Order: sequence, then structure tokens, then C-alpha cells
Amino acid sequence: MSAPTIQPNTHVTLDYELRDDDGEVLDASAGEDGEPIRYVHGYGMLVPGLEAALAGLAVGDERDIVVPAEAGYGERDEELVLRIDRSELPEGGKVEVGDELVAESPDGEEVAMTVVELEDDAVVVDANHPLAGMTLRYSVKVREVRAATSEEIEQAASDLDDAHEHVHGPDCHHDHELVSLGRKLN
Repeated sequence: MSAPTIQPNTHVTLDYELRDDDGEVLDASAGEDGEPIRYVHGYGMLVPGLEAALAGLAVGDERDIVVPAEAGYGERDEELVLRIDRSELPEGGKVEVGDELVAESPDGEEVAMTVVELEDDAVVVDANHPLAGMTLRYSVKVREVRAATSEEIEQAASDLDDAHEHVHGPDCHHDHELVSLGRKLN
């Protein structure tokens, strides 16, 4: 019997290192607070380019995988850089560069934004994912591949549904300040 390979509905454990184009390590399972990626294949739990490249690998396989921006977190969209009046922010607009806010769009969707600039009466936020526009360079080693349990599959399907409702996915445990979307920065 051949070793199981990564296919839809398999539970996968990976060691990984993620680098940017300059070779700087952005994240790694061996890093501080790092841990292997554990996921059920086929439910969009990873960026599309990485998930597609893992199909067919088996335990012990190692690969360097390059994921272009369009198959990762997408291209940067400058229309997602917004200026918001401080009066629209919670707690009187007391925020700092690097703070994360969550805005509710007119259709009720939540959008994560990072404060990138402070002005006297407004703040500039960026709703792009921090890795948007970047080519992602993964080095992976497959540690485990097995058939996912029915519970794991149900959870993966539920998480996929939830991801459409919450931009941070199912494991988000931090609080968000809710603001309404401001106007585009010109």
C-alpha cells in the first residue's frame, strides 16, 4: 500500500518557513511561538497558490514553493487606503500607528484595517492584507498526511463558511474596535 498523499479531505501537518522576496523570514513553524500548519486540504484554509502546490505530496516530502501575489493575498489596492475622521473612531479617536481596527462596510461586511498614519483630525488606514502584493516563498516539509475525520471535515467546511463572514478566520481571538468605512484617500 502506498503512502497517503495530500488530497481533498486529508488532514495535513506541515513544517514551514515563509520568506519575502528579499529572503527575510516572515514566519516559520520553528520560530518563536511558531507551530506547524495543521489543516484539512481542499477547504481554502491556506492561500490558494500554496494549497494547490501541496497536492500530491507525501510524508517526508520537502518543497520550495513560490506563490505570486495573485495566488496569495492578492495585489495591493490603493483604493483600500482610507482617511477616517477621528470623530468616527471609538474612544475619541485615540489610536496609534500599527493599531488594527475593524470597519463595517455599508453591506454589513467586516473589514480589517491597520492604522498607517496619524493626522490632527483624521487617521489613514490600510485595508489591504499585510502580505498583499508580495511574492511569498515557502519552504515546507510534510510531517503527517492522514484521512481527515468527519468532525475535522465538518469543522473545515464550517470555518470556510465563517471565513466569508469574518476576515480573520475561525481562530481570531482579539477584540476589534468597530468603525464605519471612511472615504478614499486621494
